[in-house]
Amino acid sequence: MVEWTDVELSAITSLWGKIDVAEIGAQALSRLSIVYPWFQRYFQVFGNLSTNAATPSVAKHGRTVMGGLENAVKNMDNIKQTYAKTEVCDLRLFPPVLSEIVTFCVASKFGLQVFAPDVQMTWQKFLAVVVSFWGNSSTIK
Repeated sequence: MVEWTDVELSAITSLWGKIDVAEIGAQALSRLSIVYPWFQRYFQVFGNLSTNAATPSVAKHGRTVMGGLENAVKNMDNIKQTYAKTEVCDLRLFPPVLSEIVTFCVASKFGLQVFAPDVQMTWQKFLAVVVSFWGNSSTIK
């Protein structure tokens, strides 16, 4: 179980409140498909992913991915149990890489005014916890 300080909880919930789930989710999956082309082999249903523009199916799946993160934000005291009960999405092969790309998208969107080093450190701690349970949930497709 992870111990969160009040400062960390506040930083994550405050940052999450500023994130546009649809925008960041679509950007993250689009970037994932460009930076890691092998991603496209697993998700051919998304169509041509050779451009930076998110197709409607990529954007929809990006919202699903970010919805999985939202579950973690809402249940930070028990992320492991949250993912044990919930289907997150069918990206279990990609969480470490995807978490880095989500971090990049959030940092690009907000810059140092919002995503200061202390917030980034807390965000990356949060994502590390999410990744450790996300990929290990037995209910993930």
